[in-house]
Amino acid sequence: MSAFPATRLRRLRRTGALRDLVRETTLSVDDLVMPLFVAPEALPNERLPGLARHTVDSVVQECEELLRLGVKSVLLFGLPDEKDEEGSGAWTRDGVVQRALRALRPRFPELLLMTDVCLCEYTTHGHCGVVDPNGEVDNDASLELIARTAVSHARAGADIVAPSDMMDGRIGAVRAALDEDGLHDTPIVAYSAKFASAFYGPFREAAGSTPAFGDRRAYQMDPANGDEALREALLDVQEGADVVMVKPALSYLDVIRSVKDATRLPIAAYNVSGEYAMVKAAAAVGALDERTAVLEILTSIRRAGADIVITYHAKDAAQWLQK
Repeated sequence: MSAFPATRLRRLRRTGALRDLVRETTLSVDDLVMPLFVAPEALPNERLPGLARHTVDSVVQECEELLRLGVKSVLLFGLPDEKDEEGSGAWTRDGVVQRALRALRPRFPELLLMTDVCLCEYTTHGHCGVVDPNGEVDNDASLELIARTAVSHARAGADIVAPSDMMDGRIGAVRAALDEDGLHDTPIVAYSAKFASAFYGPFREAAGSTPAFGDRRAYQMDPANGDEALREALLDVQEGADVVMVKPALSYLDVIRSVKDATRLPIAAYNVSGEYAMVKAAAAVGALDERTAVLEILTSIRRAGADIVITYHAKDAAQWLQK
């Protein structure tokens, strides 16, 4: 009988200390970004608390709590008082995101403030750009409005702007507008590979951004296309993106790895609302342990190559990672 192989991989799994010593991928609260919705009125969400709406006052309180838990980065979305065809509430000086930024910036200098730059929450039609008379989203007419929104956020105190509209050329337009306004040091996180996903449902309800007609498949990516995701990311890099993003995360772990290998830039991945809701629903009926599942999911996103994980689990995960 031949001798047992000398290599026994279980040797390094025997104790917690050994497993910690050889762990290849780490998950830290420093990797996490918490998305927050700011609106004229608060709207709690008992079923999905991460998707609650905050007022400017309550988002200040929420950020104070997040910092206490060690979460140092947030991504702000705005729901305006009124909507119009162009989404002018996105760039007005008194917009809800701008007011939140001015409230947060002096109070929490250590907090990294990232803003979602898009028109969908602000338009009556719910699309991410200007709609022409034929009902099509006009790519080029939308660029100036998206760039104007990014500049208004940076002026109000945003550390990072994150265009999510998926219009062609918007990273170049935003970079040029920021530079022209003297905002050379404001980084851009590009939603580079944003797929037309079924997993956005709870977000659209929370953000009030469901399209009034049609869908977003003409500008968001086909979920079947991985090579195209690389082309999108590389184009954004050429246009001046400092970080590129893949959204959603769980069904696109292969894309995260491919984009990381191709760009060597910092990669963000968005663990989206539908992914969050599935875990919450399964945990509520006892189908899985929420803490274990969430930390496994977030670790898998990091292992795939994401340096930054945007997730509604951030607040809970911060508490679990301290234990």
